[in-house]
Amino acid sequence: MPVISRIELYHVAVPLPTPFRPAWIPGYPQTHNRFDLLRLVTDDGVEGWSAGPAMGRERAGIGDLLGPYLLGTDPTDIETVQQRLREMAYLGLRNAWIEPAFWDIKAKLAGVPLYRLLGGEERPVRLYASTGELRGPAERVEEVARHVDAGFESVKLRVHAATVEEDVAQVAAVAEAFGDRIRIGVDANQGWRVSAMAEAPLWDLARARRFADACADLGLAWLEEPLPMDDYDALAELTAKARLPVAGGELHTGGWPELRMMIHRRCYDVLQPDAMFTGGVAQTLKVAEECRARGLGYTPHTWTNGIGFAVNLHLMAAAGDADAFLEYPIDRAWTPPLRDAVLTRPFTHRRGTLDLPTAPGLGFEVDRAALRRWGRRFSTVTGGRLALRTLRDKGLRGTVTLARARRDRTPARSHP
Repeated sequence: MPVISRIELYHVAVPLPTPFRPAWIPGYPQTHNRFDLLRLVTDDGVEGWSAGPAMGRERAGIGDLLGPYLLGTDPTDIETVQQRLREMAYLGLRNAWIEPAFWDIKAKLAGVPLYRLLGGEERPVRLYASTGELRGPAERVEEVARHVDAGFESVKLRVHAATVEEDVAQVAAVAEAFGDRIRIGVDANQGWRVSAMAEAPLWDLARARRFADACADLGLAWLEEPLPMDDYDALAELTAKARLPVAGGELHTGGWPELRMMIHRRCYDVLQPDAMFTGGVAQTLKVAEECRARGLGYTPHTWTNGIGFAVNLHLMAAAGDADAFLEYPIDRAWTPPLRDAVLTRPFTHRRGTLDLPTAPGLGFEVDRAALRRWGRRFSTVTGGRLALRTLRDKGLRGTVTLARARRDRTPARSHP
């Protein structure tokens, strides 16, 4: 049985050629694609990778926590991995993004891409172009024209203006220009409103209804996150009455238990969990299965980094409908080569579709030269290093006691 024998953590900051101004963080010019990269290595040399988006170096000390919980773990025992991450979360540190690295190893040991391990088949995946910045009507029409010329059959707009009339004007301009040629969705980014840098509109149910009605009249395909993510009553009421599908659920760090409740309450018509936040692959797969059982749609959020995109691509291939569209982040300052900068080959679309990877695991290779250029390793954890640290902290007797406990522990079972 292989076990995890080494854990490495890197902070990666890929410079962007021009500042990116995400609609979801008004007033914040993002100058780098930042994320923390995790490398797991088994005692027989198999690697597993994952990456969590970062604002800065907020995870600087997480390596001290990962070692005791994850060293020596069987990487194919996902149930125990989930329980270890659950225990870490009791401290307020929810790190679902770690779990996909274990699936990467598990699929590599099986010699298949992850989507095949999960029951999916190789097929082209249809994509929708997911814009990131705010635009005025004329500029948005020009942007959508470029996506149409590139072969996309669906696009998602961003609205965040001070008034509902301004938001409707942008959507109406695009619908008038392209409504008979492509599917158009719109993201209000109200699920997790951020106003730390600049004031941002906070929608209530009345404004959400007005905008939803306007979108329905314009023939839009869906409305995304029109209310705060935890306003379950208002979401359910809006979804029940809206004349177009309401979508959301991307950053619910409560994972499967929270999203199961929202599914049962029908807070959304389409669930968009991102495995890097919503409990990892295992819990997100449960969400997709429950959506199918309840007649709801499933298509994941993917706007993090290239590795996060890869994880959700595999889930879409395994659990999504063949005719559904997967989010494809793309903007003038956020292109696939920048999003996937530490991968040897970016996930580049071809006429609005993407072929699934065929290599085992998550199907990518990390570009070690790019990682050396833009990444800084901030933690390395091995059994020897952990023992030395424990010896300093606990003394010889405490170290021996803890070593025996770790050796004798059995995998946890039957957690929710």
